Amino acid sequence: MGVRFRGWGIAVPDRVVTNAELSLTLDTSDEWITERTGIRERRIGGSAKTLGVLAGQRAMDDAGMSTADIDFLVLATTTPDRIAPATAPMIANELGLTCPAMDVNAACSGFMYAIRTAYGLLETGNKRILVIGAEHLSRWVDWSDRNMAVLLADGAGATVLEYDPNGTDLISFCLGADGSAADLLTCEHGGYFQMNGREIFRRAVRVVVDSAEKALATAGLTADDLSLVIPHQANIRIIQAATQRLGIEMERAVIVLDRYGNTSSASIPLAYDDARQNGRIKPGDYALMTGFGAGLTWASAIVRWS
Repeated sequence: MGVRFRGWGIAVPDRVVTNAELSLTLDTSDEWITERTGIRERRIGGSAKTLGVLAGQRAMDDAGMSTADIDFLVLATTTPDRIAPATAPMIANELGLTCPAMDVNAACSGFMYAIRTAYGLLETGNKRILVIGAEHLSRWVDWSDRNMAVLLADGAGATVLEYDPNGTDLISFCLGADGSAADLLTCEHGGYFQMNGREIFRRAVRVVVDSAEKALATAGLTADDLSLVIPHQANIRIIQAATQRLGIEMERAVIVLDRYGNTSSASIPLAYDDARQNGRIKPGDYALMTGFGAGLTWASAIVRWS
């Protein structure tokens, strides 16, 4: 079965919060944040719905498609606007869609989980799926906690996937979850995000490398065949450690966390958009898209851009 990426779109809030601004209220500095995370600024504002609507509309416009062309909407989000109803139907309504719509929550792996879900939906007869990753993480941040306040931000990214019997952009997947690590990164009802950073780092590097190697093996490729790595934008040190263990130069990794921070399920499409805007994606290129997140969840895919 063949699946093509037909269009992409992103949305980020206008409000830019720099490290220097955070240092006015937190015991931190631009140097401290940049050295430990790679983040220099982040975008704050909007909601999962408002950002998702913008990104979704832009992806449909980029694909040259109308609302009548979309058979299903899958939204990846850790931060829905409400516990109920799901945010996806509200986004669908704003976009003028009348198709089924649902949320998927796999934390920072969410976009890749949504892509895998969309692939399955296309296998069962749907023709075009709108996949959105949208987050309003700042709503669940304790802005007096320097460990989390410097990391999390808001944003959205979207793509349209279309069935194509003649070829495919999605070559292989490797997804997984380990619920025994659920307490390492949490956000309780009415609470804030909390994280065991040291343990998350250790496990994140391991699962990214393992899932990437399995996805490459399934695709019959090696790391040398990859033109780009498009990782979840959590922390520059995690990306550096994972690419080093995979034998991939950092020059092949797409980095946008310096401008956007950690946007969870929105980070991979934000990184892809940056690569496309800067001419780093060419037809025929192989790329690794990989993420990990609370749960603990992880997901890697090998794609070949058409």
